Amino acid sequence: MEAVEINAGAWYLRALRDDDRVTDRPALALAGVTDPDYVRACERGWDEETRFTWAVCEPTTGEMLAEIAIEPLGDEGEAQLTGYARDGFDEPLAAARPVVRRFAEGALGYTIVG
Repeated sequence: MEAVEINAGAWYLRALRDDDRVTDRPALALAGVTDPDYVRACERGWDEETRFTWAVCEPTTGEMLAEIAIEPLGDEGEAQLTGYARDGFDEPLAAARPVVRRFAEGALGYTIVG
């Protein structure tokens, strides 16, 4: 499955990126994520439908402020919603949670648990 972009009110959710036009690696490093292959692992998660991740961004600059993910749990149709925000950016993550939950349940058919 290809990554799906979502509008979460004042915030824009998109796939994590690390290419010649946009890189989320500095924002990831600020959040403590330093694995150089992390963005590629997130891309594989979408491709293999094993983990669905979004950068929660400021819409005018595209700056990543938080990350949110749907993580399927086994074969029972359940998933958990996880996420973290960079220091000072809890509001974008909080706004993204119900939007991503609706996407998980409505578009992907998961029941969010936990």
